[in-house]
Amino acid sequence: MARRANRALWSARAKNTGLLGNVINAKTGQWVGRLSGLGAGLDSYFEYLLKSYILFGEEEDYLMFNESYNGFKQYLRRGRTHCNSGYGDHPLYVNVDMHSGNTYTYWIDALQASFPAVQVLFGDIEEAICTHAWHYNVWKRYGLLPERFNWQRLSPDVAFYPLRPELVESTYLLYQATKNPFYLHVGREIIQNINAYTKTKCGYATVHDVIDMSLEDRMESFFLSETCKYLYLLFDLDNPLNKQFSKYIFTTEGHLLPIGSKLRTKPWTDEEFSSKPSCASSFGKESLSGDSVNIPYVAKEAPIFKPNITQPSCDAIDEARHYLLPLRTPYYLQLTESLGLKEL
Repeated sequence: MARRANRALWSARAKNTGLLGNVINAKTGQWVGRLSGLGAGLDSYFEYLLKSYILFGEEEDYLMFNESYNGFKQYLRRGRTHCNSGYGDHPLYVNVDMHSGNTYTYWIDALQASFPAVQVLFGDIEEAICTHAWHYNVWKRYGLLPERFNWQRLSPDVAFYPLRPELVESTYLLYQATKNPFYLHVGREIIQNINAYTKTKCGYATVHDVIDMSLEDRMESFFLSETCKYLYLLFDLDNPLNKQFSKYIFTTEGHLLPIGSKLRTKPWTDEEFSSKPSCASSFGKESLSGDSVNIPYVAKEAPIFKPNITQPSCDAIDEARHYLLPLRTPYYLQLTESLGLKEL
């Protein structure tokens, strides 16, 4: 059932861009929201495409994610071509119209701060470093991460902070990938600020406004199940999970699942559960092994993407930057100044 729903959404992509919207009418299959981005309403879909491949080994999921990632690079990404070289503004993924690819809003929400973690799992470490650095410096600007930040006006559009885990999750995965102590410093600063601004007599409170740090009388459950969990694991270097990190994966809600052959063995055949919608068609795609495979629910005339310049690579991080700033100093200073911060 989940795979059928996934395929139905995939087949509803915009024909000329290949992008998805953020709200769809489940009865009619028509898009209600045309916003395409990496935040609320979309983030978990792309995250599960990749994690489903990692868990179950379905090449269909990998090909869907890879095509989506190419679309992000072409339509959502702004700024210089490479994270740590070249000229131009700091890279940023913005919200666009799913049909045209034009900028749709000038705000980015806090849920997008989980995307660097997805980029780490995909192997695009350089991009993860840049994406994380932007969200972290928005955090530094206020002491906490506002729910929506307007990157044109450099001010919050929605100013509350409900103790979200997304930035912490990305910090944890980037540390696991690079072992750069910079991310331990980020984690320490996050803990210090959470204690300074949100701690109360009976727990930790949602911040109503990051400008005046006024509080609300509520604490979301994900603070304990995700935010605290990732912070604990970030600093517990000898934790058994961290010792065998490649054998497990977190769901989007922070539940831990083992990676192994059992989940990649199906007691059924794909033919038993295939039900191609009338609007879908098939075409040959090259599999990970180089063979031609038939992937359903992808249009015959797929959108043409520009080359994905920053390809996933296990060699993306050179030895020196295991200890120096992950984002090279000139680019880090450029970023801090562009967000109104003057010091490292």
